[in-house]
This record gives sequence, C-alpha cells and structure tokens, in this order.
Amino acid sequence: MGKKRTYGGIQPGIKWGPFTLRLPGVHAPISWPEAIQGAFLSLATGGALAPLMMNFFDISFEVAWSILTIQLFWVWSQTILFGDAYAAGWITPALPLVLVFLGGFTPGPEAVQAMIAITLVVSFLFIFFAITGLGEKFNQLVPNALKAGIILGAAIAAFMSEIDRVQTLPFTLITSWVVVLVLMFSIPFGKLPNTKAKLLVMSNAMLVSFIAAGIVGTLTGELSFKIEWGFFIPQFGELLATVSPWGVGMPSWSIILAAIPISIMVYVLVFGDLLVADTLLKEASKVRPDEKVDVNHTRTHWALAIRNLGQMFTGGVLIPLHGPMWTGIQVFIMERYKTGRKAMDSIFSGTMSWYLFALPLGFLMPIIGIIVPLLPVALSLTLLLTGFACAYVAMSMVNDNTTRGYALAIGMLTAFVGPAWGIGAGLVLYFLLIGKNNQTPAQAQSEENKAS
Repeated sequence: MGKKRTYGGIQPGIKWGPFTLRLPGVHAPISWPEAIQGAFLSLATGGALAPLMMNFFDISFEVAWSILTIQLFWVWSQTILFGDAYAAGWITPALPLVLVFLGGFTPGPEAVQAMIAITLVVSFLFIFFAITGLGEKFNQLVPNALKAGIILGAAIAAFMSEIDRVQTLPFTLITSWVVVLVLMFSIPFGKLPNTKAKLLVMSNAMLVSFIAAGIVGTLTGELSFKIEWGFFIPQFGELLATVSPWGVGMPSWSIILAAIPISIMVYVLVFGDLLVADTLLKEASKVRPDEKVDVNHTRTHWALAIRNLGQMFTGGVLIPLHGPMWTGIQVFIMERYKTGRKAMDSIFSGTMSWYLFALPLGFLMPIIGIIVPLLPVALSLTLLLTGFACAYVAMSMVNDNTTRGYALAIGMLTAFVGPAWGIGAGLVLYFLLIGKNNQTPAQAQSEENKAS
C-alpha cells in the first residue's frame, strides 16, 4: 500500500490537474464489507434501468445490459479518477422527470436523440458552473431553509415512487425495508450487546436485506430465478449503432431547445444531492477528526461533465444521467465510516471498494440470472434509503415552527409539481415568511438572548 495519511490529513493519491487518482489497495485499504455488498447491489440497482431503456430506446436486453456494464466504469471514476469522496451514482430524483420527457418522443432513435439532448445541455451546465466557479457561490447564496425544502422534496418524491412498487411485491419489498432500517437505524437494536453476529449483520445490512427479500420472495411466489451458465458478451457494435451519437446522430436544435427546461430542473436536483452530500460529510467529520475530506464543487462539476459525455460517446446515453452521489449507499458507507478507523480506514476505502468487483461480476451469466429477479428490490432499497437520509438531513436543518412549515411546503411543491415550482415559490415565500436577514423571529430572539 502507498503512503499513509497523517492524523487529520487528506488521504494520499496522485494529483493530476484539479483531480486526484486513488486506487483501491494502493492509496486506501480495501473495505471488504463494501466490496462484497457493492458487487451485487451495484449490478442489481444498475440493472433496474435495463427495462426502462429497453422500453424507451427500443433495444434488446443484451444492449441494455451492455450500457450498464460501461456505466459502472464511469460511476466508479468519480472516486478513483477524479478524487471525490462521494459514492457516485445517478441523478436518481430526476428519473421521473426524464421519463415524462422521453414519453413525448417515439421509442427508438427519436427518444435516444432526446436523451442525448438532455445529456448535452446538462453537461454544458456542469462545465459552465465549473469554469465560472459560480457553482460554489450559488451554493452559498441559497438559504438553509430553502435547502431544507429542496432536500425534503427529494425525500417525498423518493417515498412516493415506492407506493406503486410495493403493491406488486408487497412481502418481498416490505421485508427488505424492515431488515435494512432495523440494522442501520434501529435504536433498540443498537443498544443490544455488540456480539460478532450483530456486528457482522450490521456491516452487511444491505446484503442481509437482499438475502431476506430473496428468501421471502421465493417462498411467497413473488420472485423466481432462472440460472444460466457462461459469460455475457457485450454488444458494443449494436450499442454504438442504436443508443449513441455515432449511430443515431446529434439531435436537432428543436429537440435541444425542448430539453433546456428539464435540464435546468435536473441541475437543481444535482445541487440538492450536493447539499445532502455535504451535510453527511460534515456530520461524519465531527466523529472522524483523523481524516480531512477535501470537498470541491468545481472539481465535482468537471467530473460530472466528463462522466456524462464519456458515457454518451463510449457506452450510449444513460437514463437518468450520471450524478454526484448514490444517496442510499452514501448513507450506508457514512454510518460505517463513523464507527471508527478500524471499521473503515478512510472514506475512500468505502467509496472505492463499493464498485470494485461489480465490473467483473457483470459479465458472469449465473450472477445475472440471480440479480435480474431482484432488480425491483435494489431500486426500491436505493430510493428508500435516499428518502430516509434526505428526510433526516432536511429536518436537522430547521429548528423552529416557521422554517419547519416552510420546508414542508417547499418539499411538497417540489415533489408534486416539480423542482422549478419549488424553487420559484421557495424564493418568494422565503422573503415573505423569513426575510432577507435569514432569521425567523425565534432565531432572532435566540440571538438577542445570547447577546444579553
């Protein structure tokens, strides 16, 4: 292994431009609980997009799975190539918006061009904010109460998405939810003696919930498995011909213009992801002073632009785009990270290890046979933990009745009407209810009491 960090220092790596290259086992130790769980859950959750792409892009399962094997590399690049401490993923809250937009186009090349248009415009926004540096300033200008409303909107949208899904697999999904929430967040369970068995299941909470869901789903007849032997051969030629600019061409200006409003909404959601990520890292830093985590939103913007453009030109367009953080997994890794250096030496041990074995396993047919029936479970767990994390982060950011009610109102508008309405109404209501001094009456009274 390479050079170790000093206490309170930044994890070593190889600097290149604004980025830092770190390799698992070289610049940070491998964290085996993350590596084992990540191998299966990354494939299962990524695979959940396959049916969507088959439907909207009019492609075969083989082509859809080929796209997903390539997206695993670009997801992993966020931490190993570019040096971010985030467990990268998609822009998950944008998924419903993207699907509505694509629904206005004919499945096949036209819908692919619409997705190319979104990718181009969103990537342009990332590059613009990276060059100007306005991304950081934008983050600082947004009041905490409005941030809480945006994040709460993501929580509400995530929970809403599970209402229909749970009706199709009630026993399977509810089992997975109960298991993962108890193992990760239950106060009574946390007070039990720290036996080896308890520590083992806590370290592998996601995998345990997956196994439990698979068993219950099989017993109730909600799930069935078909195992085949052999290796998966990616269909790169057909992929480039059907879901990339090389095959279908660039979208017309009319499609690009139509993609601008939704692209702005997508950027707003990315901004919300960064808010959640920053809050999670700050909370972890309080109990892990041994490591300084370098957060740089300009670097993240560049990385996101490169990842999305790289995906589009090498592996076809991806629904719903590459994002900065897989919230559910970031929460899981951060909870383990906060237990101490013996559990996880560095935050990069967790984020790099998560995707370590997903790439090679994605080419094994028996693994694909096991994972395909569990795709709905993987997507559901991701959205559940995303909603749970966004909810508790948002609630921790408000501390009086005015801002609590304000955050809930903005969250509901964002989830039910859309992020643009949430932001617009949020700005107006902020000045009407709280005022430009950023203080509610309760906060102002508290400051007066401190002064006296």
